[in-house]
Parts: sequence; C-alpha cells; structure tokens
Amino acid sequence: MKHFFLSAAITLATCMGLMAQQVEFEEYTLDNGLHVILHEDNSVPVVITSVMYHVGAKNENPERTGFAHFFEHLLFEGTQNIERGKWFEIVSSNGGSNNANTTDDRTYYYEIFPSNNVELGLWMESERMLHPIINEIGVETQNEVVKEEKRLRVDNQPYGNILKAVKENLFTNHPYRWTTIGEMDHLDAATLEEFRAFNDKYYAPNNATLVVAGDISKPQVKKMVKNYFGDIPKGAEVKHPDAKEQPITSQIDAKYYDPNIQVPAIIHAYRTPSMKDRDAYVLDMISTILSDGKSSRLYKKLVDEQKQALQVAAINLSQEDYGAYITFALPLNDTSLQTLTDEIDEEIKKLQTELISEKEFEKLQNIYENNFVNSNATIAGIANSLARYHTLYGDTDLINEQIDIYRSITREEIREVAQKYLKENQRLRLEYLPKENQ
Repeated sequence: MKHFFLSAAITLATCMGLMAQQVEFEEYTLDNGLHVILHEDNSVPVVITSVMYHVGAKNENPERTGFAHFFEHLLFEGTQNIERGKWFEIVSSNGGSNNANTTDDRTYYYEIFPSNNVELGLWMESERMLHPIINEIGVETQNEVVKEEKRLRVDNQPYGNILKAVKENLFTNHPYRWTTIGEMDHLDAATLEEFRAFNDKYYAPNNATLVVAGDISKPQVKKMVKNYFGDIPKGAEVKHPDAKEQPITSQIDAKYYDPNIQVPAIIHAYRTPSMKDRDAYVLDMISTILSDGKSSRLYKKLVDEQKQALQVAAINLSQEDYGAYITFALPLNDTSLQTLTDEIDEEIKKLQTELISEKEFEKLQNIYENNFVNSNATIAGIANSLARYHTLYGDTDLINEQIDIYRSITREEIREVAQKYLKENQRLRLEYLPKENQ
C-alpha cells in the first residue's frame, strides 16, 4: 500500500508539472511600436526584464561586419543617466545579474532581479534604448574587449573557425556568409558616426520586444512600461535582408587550415530552410536520431563499435532565413576522412530509405516532450522563449504550441525530409586540417 501511494504521488506530481508548462502571457504594442509581453508567475520572488532587438549579424554592411555583436558590449558602456562603468555595479548592488547575447538574427539583453526591483530593470532598459552614450572612449574600450574575446573563443581555440569556414562556403549572397563576431579590421575602420547611425537604425522601440516575466503585478508593470518606454520616439521602419541563394547542385569541396589543431576533422554542411518551416522541425529530429547521446546511430557506430571516430555530431543550425545542417567527425587512429564521409553517408541513406523503428520513434517523442518541459522550467527560459518566438517566428503562442508540431511529425516525414535535404550533391564537404598540412 505504501508503494502504491508513493507511485500515485509521483504520477500526480509529474502530471501537475506537465500541466504547469502551459505558459500564460499577455502581449500588446505601444504606439511607438514596442511590443510588450508580460508573464506573471508569483511562485518565486524573481523578475526578468529583457529586450530582444531584431538585429543581428545579417543586418550589417559586408564591409562592417561584427557591428551587432559589438553593440552587445557597447550598450553596457553607460547612458545619459547611468555613469560610464556603473551598469554592472547598479545591477549587482541591487541583488541582480545581467547579460546579453547576439546571433545572426537578433540581440538579447536581460536583467534578473528580486521582484521588488522590477522598476529598476525597466528604467535601465529604457535608458539603454533612449539615452545610450556612444563616444570614442566607449568604442575604443569595447573594441579591445571584442578583440580579446575573438582571440580566446575563435582564433586561439581549437576548431574555433569551423563555423566561419562553413558559412563562407555554404552562402554566397546572403549575409549569413560571415560570422557573428565579424572581422576586427572592419571594426577598426569604422567611424564614430557609423556606430551612431547603426544604433539609431536598429535599437528603436519598433524593432524591439520587451518581456517582463516573474513575480509581477501586471497592472502595475503596465503603468511602468508606459512611463519608461511610451515616450521613446519611434524609429524608421527596419527592412531586413531578402537575399536569396541559388540551389547547390553539385558537392562543394573545400579545405580550411587551423594552426590550433593536430587532429583533422571532416564536416558536411547542407543548406536548409528557415526555422519557421515545418521541415526544420523534422531536421531537428534527424539530428537527435543521428547523434544525441551514446545510443545515437552515429556515436554507436563510429565511436563505440567501429572505433573510427573520436567524436561525431549532427547539428541542425536553424536560423530565421536559412538553416545549415552540419555533421562533424574527428578520426581515430588511421581512419581517413573519406572513410568517415562514407560511414556517415551510409547512416543518412538508411534514414532516406528505411522508416525508423517504432521503438526509436517513441524514444524520439519522449526526448522532445522532455525538452519542452525543460525549456519552460525557469523564468529565464520562459522570458527568452517569449521574446524569440515573437521576434523571429512572429508567433508568441509557439511557446505552448511548438511541441504539437513535433508531436505531429511522422516516421514517413523523417524519411522524406532526409531525402529532400541531405543529398550528397547539395552539400559542402569541408576538410578541416592542421595548418602544418597546408
């Protein structure tokens, strides 16, 4: 009897947890175009104030790459009412933390505070939007910060330039062809007027989504939002790139030489559709089948059983305009890169010609159910998701409904999408080699 009650309690807790994943939110738009999303959860005395700007590396001048990532740093320098160098001090002294990140498609800033400091977070983000100080000393300071980041994370990092090598070969017309961190000589050459013009163009309320999530009173927060953001002038309409790529019809063969490695790598990259396309969801599942965990097909075959690879991965890099489906492998012992290509192709061909088993399909569905639960398990995760789904997908409801897309995918679709996109004549084959081999 004791075991029965324990089992029943666990089942009830699990069901309640799954039900709790339904995220309730309210959204509206101010007259100046700022989109506001509010999520009230009074279970923990924490609040997140965040702003996602619809600007990333793809919005840059090809001769001035790295601007969006640079602004991720620059807009912490200070404002008319926040003294230079005091941003982080204000946050930490009020029990908070903050950060920011940039992709090719968007830039995201956020603060996490005790809930009694929600007004402070809103004031700081309104200051960042309305009153940033962009001057020579700030630009010079952050230029050195970004250069050091690039040295540590890219230039001196083993395999740090894989994405650069993939992007510059996979894309010809679209601005996804350069990296988010950009080129340092572009930042060196930029004038103060160029930085100010970039700020005026993209960091305006009509190109932003404000999310306030956590232990809040929505009526009170609405008043604060109006007070701090309502009078910020609307910017000019932002037009995002609409560059189209011609289909790849024969394999692109390329080499890249990295001075920081001794073991070569083989990479295959396929251009895929926008993250908003249903096929992008299917490609997520294909990645999971191929390389998620030690029981995945590629790991089990190449690393565990045949001892041909030190490491193997399949990644669906989904983005707003195009995606890139990438496989990566490091050879073990005398295994050739061509052998790894052949072995990976063999597993992809199985997906293209055979239905995955019912057991494997059930496991796949369980993984995505678990991912869904985890993605909405924290206030920080919820705030990020709300901003992302509105900004990049144009559908905030996806925070609750995206799991239904994964649930509806069939075994037949997995086979069809593998056939459609993962063709040998539609890819980049990149040999990533030690510099000494050049």
